[in-house]
Amino acid sequence: MSLENISQQLEKLLKSGGACDVGFARVEDGPAGLPYALSIVLPLSDAVIEEIENGPTYTYFHHYRTVNAAIDRLLLQAGLLLQQEGFRYIPIAASQSNPVGGERTHEGRYSHKKAAVLAGLGRVGKSTLFIHPVHGPRVRLGTLFTDCPLPVSAPSTFSACQECDLCVKACPAQAIKGVEWGEGISREEMFDAEGCNAYMRQHFMKIGRGAVCGICVRVCPYSQHGK
Repeated sequence: MSLENISQQLEKLLKSGGACDVGFARVEDGPAGLPYALSIVLPLSDAVIEEIENGPTYTYFHHYRTVNAAIDRLLLQAGLLLQQEGFRYIPIAASQSNPVGGERTHEGRYSHKKAAVLAGLGRVGKSTLFIHPVHGPRVRLGTLFTDCPLPVSAPSTFSACQECDLCVKACPAQAIKGVEWGEGISREEMFDAEGCNAYMRQHFMKIGRGAVCGICVRVCPYSQHGK
């Protein structure tokens, strides 16, 4: 199968499985030296998100985990297709924190947001959420690395937030600092991940272990299918 056919088959497979967007990027820091990233976007349910008021609902918690599982399954299928064509692949878990030196972190093996931005699928907002130009932050991301030379996309350049600070005001943990994202800005400069996590553990453990608040997702204007 030609490289063009492989990329077309990947996109067909992923979109038929529920992805609303697929992009490819070349990276310098891929795991195991794999230089190409495949990034996918799956939309969350607007109806589920709109039920969020002061915290996550049981339905949102279940939906979040279900979409993560769907992403992991899609990436496995994409990886098996690549492997059948003689290429290597490593899928990155949709939601998994990797401890460092035995200490808990809030970071996975590779940033899905970084891969999605490089693949031209959107930008990062003040909330540090990935902002898709149509679905806003109402999405989940998946990333797979490979040595297959996929056709890379140009990074997106639209400005996601500008003067908007609705997520800053709405965050119950006051974890969002209101800093506009740009190249070289660390997450710590924009967002207090430990403060957010501590608030969720204190208030939402009854919903489920690892429950994600969702308030910043709910209030973002880009959630209304684009500005």
